[in-house]
This record gives sequence, C-alpha cells and structure tokens, in this order.
Amino acid sequence: MSLPVVGVLALQGASAAHLAAFASLGVDAREVRSREQLTGLTHLVMPGGESTTIHHLLELFDLRREIVRRHRAGELAIFGTCSGAILLGGDDGEPPPRLGLLDAVLERNAYGRQVDSFTRVVRLEALDAELRCVFIRAPKVREVGPGARVLARDGDEAILISGPGLLAATFHPELTDDSLLHTYFLRPELWNAVAPVFSVG
Repeated sequence: MSLPVVGVLALQGASAAHLAAFASLGVDAREVRSREQLTGLTHLVMPGGESTTIHHLLELFDLRREIVRRHRAGELAIFGTCSGAILLGGDDGEPPPRLGLLDAVLERNAYGRQVDSFTRVVRLEALDAELRCVFIRAPKVREVGPGARVLARDGDEAILISGPGLLAATFHPELTDDSLLHTYFLRPELWNAVAPVFSVG
C-alpha cells in the first residue's frame, strides 16, 4: 500500500484551512491550480467558495474534465465542502453546471445569506463522534440517490454524504480545530471503489 498524495483545489475559496488541517495530521498536502498539479494525486479537496466562480475557473484552467476522468477511473478520491459539495453532485436546473459524480443534488445558499450563517454541534452517527459544524451560506441536500449514503443529519437535513471515493459536507469542517473528517477522508477501508488502496502512516 502507498501513502496518499493529497491536493487542495486553490482556484478560489478557503484552501489554506484545509492545508492546515492535513498538516496537523502530518500529511503534506499541496495546492492545485493546474492540470499538472493534479499529476500523482490520490486525494483532492474541493473547498468552499463561490460555486459559479469555481466552475468557471475549473473550465478556464482545463481542470474539470481531468478531475472527472481521474475519479471515474478510480484514481482520485474527492472531498467537497460547501460549494465543493454542490459541484460534486448532480444538476438541479440552476447554475452552475455540476460534475455529476455524487449521486445527490444540492441546492445553493439554501439557508440564506452570509448573516444567516451558524455553528452547531452535530452527532455523526456513522463515525460515532460529535463535530462542531460551521454553516456559511450553506447548501441543502435536496435528493440522495441509491449510490450515496447519508453519514450525518442536522435534524431532518442531510449534511454529510459519501459515495464511492467521495465525501461531501454542506458545512466547513476546516474552520474548526477538529480534523476528524480529514482523517476519515484518508482512511482506506472507507473507499470501496477507489484503486489503488491508500494508507496513512
């Protein structure tokens, strides 16, 4: 088994906090702004930001097709947070176009404006843990298909979803000092459709 090679998309949005979370785990993640910087990666984080802007930049820098291709080839696990989670899912009839990798549909800015942001401690039943979740202009999950699994809910709202080689959070786990989800993202036994098998430490 080989160690994961982790990248964080750094076109727009909060990449620095994700890099710091991986650094706290002893994982040397790198920023990704070009196709060349995708080379050799096994894991990629698509952070929060402005989803339409990130979509345009993915197209501009010719990253969209390569990310989709490498994931579908079983070469790249992806963790999307907030707008990154939106882009991983399917189209909902509203811009921007989505990557269509996660069997779920997320609605942008479903909780309201920036002033409607909030923080809540949520029980993550699938991980047998509690996590402080930061919701900033957060999306809501409108549909979950059979190819995805809800890992956590806030009341009736699904807030953490997984699929083969995919993890999507409607909140910002990187804005706390808890690296639980970054650790979870790298654990090999949780990925049933990503090859080769990765390990940490």
